[in-house]
Amino acid sequence: RWFTHFYVISVLWNGFLLIWLFQAEFLGVSLPSWIQHMHHALGRDSQSKDTGKYSSYYDHFSALLVLLLLWLHSCRRLAECLWTSIFSNGVIHIVQYCFGLAYYMAVGSTVLCQVPANVRNGKEFSVKICWYHIVGVMMYIWASLHQHRCLVILANLRKSKSGKVISLSHSVPCGDWFERVSCPHYFAELLIYVSMAVTLGFHNVTWWCVVMYVLFNQALAAVLCHEFYQKNFSSYPKHRKAFIPFVF
Repeated sequence: RWFTHFYVISVLWNGFLLIWLFQAEFLGVSLPSWIQHMHHALGRDSQSKDTGKYSSYYDHFSALLVLLLLWLHSCRRLAECLWTSIFSNGVIHIVQYCFGLAYYMAVGSTVLCQVPANVRNGKEFSVKICWYHIVGVMMYIWASLHQHRCLVILANLRKSKSGKVISLSHSVPCGDWFERVSCPHYFAELLIYVSMAVTLGFHNVTWWCVVMYVLFNQALAAVLCHEFYQKNFSSYPKHRKAFIPFVF
């Protein structure tokens, strides 16, 4: 339940960044001074001077698209927390809570900092859709749909056929990707972040570091859930993996 706060922050903060980047790209509005200071601190000013080399490694439209996907992901997860998921009375550690708030603010800033502070540099902005944009967005939609389906399956385990909540206990989920792994919603989360790396054109090392963080974070959570299922349900399907189908 406390994850709802993370997505509220993410929707507001990343929505704010998305508006600024949209204005900078399409309207030529300068980015706020604090963003330019952040660029300078991260060494982005030096990169932006070599526009030819920089443009070959990064597409401004990719950053705008990824920030949009990140914001839409946060909106969907917030909606699911409010109207889909049925939470137990579990609590969260204060350190994890503070880290989560910081993470969802930092991840959007990470995307924005891939763009030079002087975004337009006096030139007209042109949208150039590449094949990796299409592949990335399709992968994003595919993973998002499956994540939503899996969250609906988990929520329905605690509801009656009429939709009334009848229990807050854990049960064995079945259907969709649950037939292969114990935590498909965590696997889908990883695929969503990988899809954003694809949308960035595969070559953005910074974002791949984010993907690696999500990989280890979600894998750890999946292993703990998998062990919980095996310990508490003697008839739990033995062919299911914890996180990645057929692999792990």
